[in-house]
Amino acid sequence: MKVLDFPLAKITFSFVFGILAAYYWVPPIIISVLSISFGLLFFSFSYIFSKKNKKLNTLFGLSSYYTSFCIGFIALSINSDSLQKSNYIHYKNAFESPHYINLTIKEKLKGNDYNDQYIGLINHIDNKYYSGRIIVNVTKDSINNSLLVGNSIRVKTILQHNSLPKNPNQFDYSKYLDNKQIYAQIYISKLNIEVNKKIKKDIWFYTSRLHSRIIYNLEKAKFNKTEMNVALALILGQKQEISSDIKQDYQFSGVTHVLSVSGLHVGYIMLLILFILKPIPNTKKGSLIKLATIIFSLALFAIVSGLSPPVLRSVVMFSFLAIANHLHRNSNTYHTLLVSIFLILLFEPYFLFDAGFQLSYIALFSILWLQPLLKNIWLPKKKIVKYLWEALTVSFAAQIGTFPICLYYFHQFPALFFVTNILILPVLSFIMIVGIVVMLISVFTNCHIIIIQIFEKSIFILNQIIHFVASFESFVIKDISFNSYHLISFYLFLIASIKWFKKPCYNKLLITLVTIVLVQISFIQTKKEIESKKEFIIFHTKKKTIITERIGRDISLFTNNALSEKDSKNNVLETYFVANFGVLKSIKKIKNVLFFDGKKILLIDSSGIYEKKSKPDILMLIASPKINLDRALEDLHPKIVIADGSNSYSIQEYWKTSCYKKRVPFHSTNEKGFFRLN
Repeated sequence: MKVLDFPLAKITFSFVFGILAAYYWVPPIIISVLSISFGLLFFSFSYIFSKKNKKLNTLFGLSSYYTSFCIGFIALSINSDSLQKSNYIHYKNAFESPHYINLTIKEKLKGNDYNDQYIGLINHIDNKYYSGRIIVNVTKDSINNSLLVGNSIRVKTILQHNSLPKNPNQFDYSKYLDNKQIYAQIYISKLNIEVNKKIKKDIWFYTSRLHSRIIYNLEKAKFNKTEMNVALALILGQKQEISSDIKQDYQFSGVTHVLSVSGLHVGYIMLLILFILKPIPNTKKGSLIKLATIIFSLALFAIVSGLSPPVLRSVVMFSFLAIANHLHRNSNTYHTLLVSIFLILLFEPYFLFDAGFQLSYIALFSILWLQPLLKNIWLPKKKIVKYLWEALTVSFAAQIGTFPICLYYFHQFPALFFVTNILILPVLSFIMIVGIVVMLISVFTNCHIIIIQIFEKSIFILNQIIHFVASFESFVIKDISFNSYHLISFYLFLIASIKWFKKPCYNKLLITLVTIVLVQISFIQTKKEIESKKEFIIFHTKKKTIITERIGRDISLFTNNALSEKDSKNNVLETYFVANFGVLKSIKKIKNVLFFDGKKILLIDSSGIYEKKSKPDILMLIASPKINLDRALEDLHPKIVIADGSNSYSIQEYWKTSCYKKRVPFHSTNEKGFFRLN
């Protein structure tokens, strides 16, 4: 049966479109309620009439799709904390002045050099009930009394909105947090925290205690820190402490997914459970015992791993596979995946916008749909060769399916991914089985030193294999420009071409050729849009001034540093170049006067020298010039004043006041981010 012919597939797609509509429209809850009410009425009447008249079956189908659309619509609205009246986002005063905030620590995050970070749940602000999730930043100091999950604390501080990207085309961390229903952060010191002695003991508390106990017992067994951090990522999905070098190796070798607990890891757990339960006969009672044991074990693993989104979706998916197997409905694997998608998004619709969620399900559908086709290209007779060939085709199927979306999100492609997957598969299989045993033992007591050493050595070998493959950096194709036009057209081409390869016919070939034309149109449209654009951007970089002028694809870089290629390799600039299909045309030393699109830009640097009669449209201050801005504004009469990141914060406060008095707009890149002229 074809996937799109499943009624459940059409219902799931309608449901997903409902979530997307609510996400981009952001309707009031009353609109969502009215739409679902109408949808249910439409569905009920069409069902009744279709029972009496079979000609109305089409109407019943349409009502089903519309109702599922409305369910997706209201699911996102209900799960949007910002639409709840009790959410702290509506208490504007808390963002303007310090207030007493009571909150509970829910989760510990990976901190930075300056702060420990946690996710907190707000309980009260000034003894008034408010709710919502926030990021809690606690300043690091010599006092070693880190907060525990479950701690209730009280602090006097001000809520701060998540900061927007300071430079163009950067990762939007603010939007990422918004999708996790986190709309603000607080910055506090340990001395200002009042900790309630009573700990809130919920599922998050016990999960954290389990993690702490496992880590304590592993450290007690002298488990090497580097390998232990990888082990915690592989088995429990806790990758906060992995070094950036190891993360880069996994990224360059094309196996980043290994560090994120997903279907691969849960699959290993399910295979281990099935192996243990093998002696139980496949009778009706025995099958039920197996099913209950699998679901209980998977649920327990989800709790131990911290109920993270990747684990939840994998556990839900494999639970449905176990149920389907119990009911002897193995053939409908697509149905199982669709049900798991529907149920996960019904309760957590914002998962749809998580890159990991998208990659996981696209990879799974690709393996189910494409791997049998690739496997039949060659049918080796030797078992070892057949095993390697099947592993290779699984890897290729997943990579082909996720190729466009990986380019869209990450703009790079590890060409040796298939080599890495073949090399690590035997080691990874061993690590997963031994790792599960080690983690289970470590929940209760110290694991035997021999098992720990075997486990540690196997992870060391895994890291060495991956590091060896990642060392061939020339095989990692980086900075690939890829936009939404390309993403959509490439997926249309992939779907059409795979359907044609599966069962060739004239109509399918014609559709495939049309999608090839669409791919070409996407490139032509992208080129047309790029060549029609021109812009002048002042970037935000600390202790440095960077300006770019873009005309079409050609980008000229202006900097106050020594002219070198190093400036063009700046991460901020690389992101901008890739996103805009840009090519570096020239690197120039900044002059005191620049022109763009008929506008005159005057720069005053640390010398503080400027021509009084220059009359610029834009006045730009760089390198903290010691000038009397009030006098400069009277002399120059600019339309706007811009201060970039090369200026000290304290002096910008004085400039802001001067501009306010003179009613001249003031743009600080430190506060508002980059400045663009187009």
